[in-house]
Amino acid sequence: MTQFSYLRYATLTLALSLCGLLAPFTSAFAAPATKAVAKTAQPVANDPAPATQAALEDLSDLNADSNAPRVEGNIAELQSLTQAGSLTELRATHNGSYGAKLFFLGREMLYYVALSQDARWWRVVKTQDAARAESMYAQFSRKSFELADGEIRRTQLQAQKALLERVIAKSADRANRLTADLELAQQQDSQVSQRQQQLQAESAVLQTDKQEAERKLRALQLQVEQLQKQTEAGLAPVSVAPSR
Repeated sequence: MTQFSYLRYATLTLALSLCGLLAPFTSAFAAPATKAVAKTAQPVANDPAPATQAALEDLSDLNADSNAPRVEGNIAELQSLTQAGSLTELRATHNGSYGAKLFFLGREMLYYVALSQDARWWRVVKTQDAARAESMYAQFSRKSFELADGEIRRTQLQAQKALLERVIAKSADRANRLTADLELAQQQDSQVSQRQQQLQAESAVLQTDKQEAERKLRALQLQVEQLQKQTEAGLAPVSVAPSR
């Protein structure tokens, strides 16, 4: 039993000695492996050309209302290319003060789709995809139609309002003229009524004077007849001899 314990102790001592001897070699092999892993991982982190850049670049929408710095840059780029005459205008739509245009930059195979308001670029889409450019142009054309609908409606309402105001002004002028004519007619009616009353009063006086004159005339005629009769009654009849 004592001999077996001694063997176990000897075996354990030998194992510990072997571990102590192999420890430096383990550290030496572990360090290069770690450095190799680090060196292998470093190029992946600093790789300046990821695989996604190999695909064809598709430039995203540019919204002038966004805070992204590319928005103003692309709008300024479009303005610069337009002023330089470098772009070919492929399509154009105008609805009121809104418009949509599709430009093509041949040397770069780039398409510029723009939405404008009062001749100012509002939204810009820049892409190398012709199908995407046509799709965005169709969207901008519909957008300009929708935006101009209220503007066109307002213009029509303004014209209708102006027409109604002119009709109202003419009607008011006509009403004023008719009112003035009516006032003059009323004044004339009052004068005519007063004149008629005056004429009726004068006629009544004249009628009374006429009747008085007729009465006096009849009385004078009767007096003349009586005097004539009296005069004739006092005269002898005169015989007239026949002439030979």
